[in-house]
Amino acid sequence: MSKLSILDELIQRYHQLKYHQKSALKQRLTDVQQWQKQRLQSTHHALFHQPKNQRMASYFVTRLYGSPDFDTLASQIERMIQHAHRVEALIPATAIQTGTHAISLAILAVELDEQIAQALLHHYPAKLTISNEMIEACYKELDQHAKRQQQLDMTDQLGQYLDQYLRSRLLHTAFKIAKPLAYKHRFNTAYDFIAEGFNALKPMTSAQDFVQNFTAQERQVLMQIQRGKKNPFQIQTD
Repeated sequence: MSKLSILDELIQRYHQLKYHQKSALKQRLTDVQQWQKQRLQSTHHALFHQPKNQRMASYFVTRLYGSPDFDTLASQIERMIQHAHRVEALIPATAIQTGTHAISLAILAVELDEQIAQALLHHYPAKLTISNEMIEACYKELDQHAKRQQQLDMTDQLGQYLDQYLRSRLLHTAFKIAKPLAYKHRFNTAYDFIAEGFNALKPMTSAQDFVQNFTAQERQVLMQIQRGKKNPFQIQTD
């Protein structure tokens, strides 16, 4: 079986998202994603502003939580599936595994945020500026705790995949060599999606250190929401 077969299921999930057919939902989803990006930068300010972490923080915020060119990426992935054997000859298997996992994580983020956007449209005027209190209320109403925990478990796994790349000079070289051919066959957006994650590793000694700190703080946010803490999106000490 092709290593790209899982991508077919992921792309089907992506096309099933409701915002593709509903302009008001698409706009509200964009609003939620922008709120999420600002919230992540606020919650993880200390972690994200360490010099060695800045590239990876940018990758998390701009790629894994609402990539602006995901439609283009999805189109290229569909072509990659059609030409699976060619792609597998171009790109190392470990890079494909890492990229597939990152894409799965990005789609899950969109799915969860679309649910938030739908709830916001149901309860509030469409153009009302999103507040922390509105998002907190939607988190509780939708009972997203288990899915958000799954998202964080997958993020931890991504950290492990990235560290495999960090430790492998052979994989690094093979992936770099694949770039001209990937661009020639117009898989550039898909290649760059993976490459940006790998490039973000350069200042680091371990991706897992960053990821584990990130997910630990995100789990604390979820716990604070469950317990009804004031200002749950900020890391608190008892």
